[in-house]
Amino acid sequence: MMAPMPTANFARMVGTTGLLGAELYSEPGQTTGIEWFRSKKPVPYMRALNAMESRVAEIAAGEAGECVWLLEHPALYTAGTSADPSELIDPDRFPVFKTGRGGRFTYHGPGQRVAYVMLNLKARGGDVRAYVQGLQTWLRDTLAAFDIAADPASTDIGVFVEGAKIASIGVRVSRSVTFHGVSLNVAPDLEHFSGIVPCGLKDTPVTSLKVLGVDTDFEKVDAALLDAWPESLRG
Repeated sequence: MMAPMPTANFARMVGTTGLLGAELYSEPGQTTGIEWFRSKKPVPYMRALNAMESRVAEIAAGEAGECVWLLEHPALYTAGTSADPSELIDPDRFPVFKTGRGGRFTYHGPGQRVAYVMLNLKARGGDVRAYVQGLQTWLRDTLAAFDIAADPASTDIGVFVEGAKIASIGVRVSRSVTFHGVSLNVAPDLEHFSGIVPCGLKDTPVTSLKVLGVDTDFEKVDAALLDAWPESLRG
């Protein structure tokens, strides 16, 4: 059974950073006014969603700055606004959360780097499609840092290598502020994806940096993500 959308008191859930005590990973100047935070331990999905919604409200009200939040979740599935119930193959395998982001079913879990991106979209032209393209560029350039060449861009949202999906994108915009974001498969258990049809792509396999022969960790991946932040997403 899918969990409902969050109704908790968001302010009560946040830590000293507004993101459940996540550490400051990069000062705003490095990416032109954007704070980067990182959580070292896996963050339960609903707590992360609550904290993210709270931060988005603060950004929209001018009470907090834009940010990127790097984290990892326990094993779970999320259902986007276009999710088809028939694509949830094994509903009892992991918790399933209904979420307001675009897209269909996806998996989050250990070994996958999630980046939640909270930006003022109006300050970047207000074009959601261009924003998603910016996220794709970011992921492609991050992979290039590990000598991985992503497939040419296609109509399918996300990033693919040799026909297999390595990164997913799902976004939502509230009061001109983006949230949710991207996930990159570093070294997850890919068998966990078999409980869903990932992103509705029935005949598309999934892959990871580990499967592609890259021996790395979150420390190096996070540094690559920071270095690859694209000009189109800078403040």
